[in-house]
Amino acid sequence: MPVKEDEPRVYEIRIHGCPTSGEALALQAPIERLLCPDPDHAPPCEIPWSFTLADGDDDASTALVLGVYTSSGRATQVADRVRALVGESRTVGVSEGDDGEWEELVEQYRVEKRLR
Repeated sequence: MPVKEDEPRVYEIRIHGCPTSGEALALQAPIERLLCPDPDHAPPCEIPWSFTLADGDDDASTALVLGVYTSSGRATQVADRVRALVGESRTVGVSEGDDGEWEELVEQYRVEKRLR
């Protein structure tokens, strides 16, 4: 019997270990290509996603936060792919996010769901 995926929701994939916000922002483009190799494709994206910055593990670092709207299993898979991309010098963690903090992501999912 196939395993049923849980309902999609917001997950945050945090990439820690960036000494500056500039370095954190520089990770966006390679992660975007990982998530969406063809930016000119017809919508919708397989997994709706967005970025923000947050304080890192300590006061002197910044974390790049990738918000995704998907199932728990898919969020874990994306985190594993991001971890492989950014290397061992950065810590990558995944946790549930707050829909209210990612309203544009939730709305993107609703709009794109109608397109499928």
